[in-house]
Amino acid sequence: MTTLAINKRAKFDYDLVAEFEGGLILTGAEVKSAKKSNVSMQGSFLTIVRGELFIKHLHIGKYAPAGLQTEYDPTRDRKVLIHKQELKKLVGKHEAEGLTLLPLSVYTKGGLVKLSFALARGKKKYEKRESIKKRDVLRDLREEMKKTKHI
Repeated sequence: MTTLAINKRAKFDYDLVAEFEGGLILTGAEVKSAKKSNVSMQGSFLTIVRGELFIKHLHIGKYAPAGLQTEYDPTRDRKVLIHKQELKKLVGKHEAEGLTLLPLSVYTKGGLVKLSFALARGKKKYEKRESIKKRDVLRDLREEMKKTKHI
């Protein structure tokens, strides 16, 4: 399993409720480009349209050896394949609880390109400040532990 792209802001800006995995429908040139880590998740999100799951604004750059690719849209909507039962759960929680569908990472698994995504609830500013404080305290503790080991 090779990670191709990670949404670094996801865990900072959102509380993750439940994580899921799905397959991405890509063209051959997009698969080759993605496997070369030519993927950006900045600003991407998932939507449910007519009972199907799509990822929007996932940028997969052109694959140069594929030749001239006129009319190629690197941020086109791409379908995400998941089981019907999972989709029903997502639709229910997404609408009832007002949760967001958030992409976490794109990776390969057995030659296939997969997407890890989560149902998430947005954090408030004070919650973000608390997580920054926790991170700073943990870093200081680790530094102190290193110092005491050397003494």
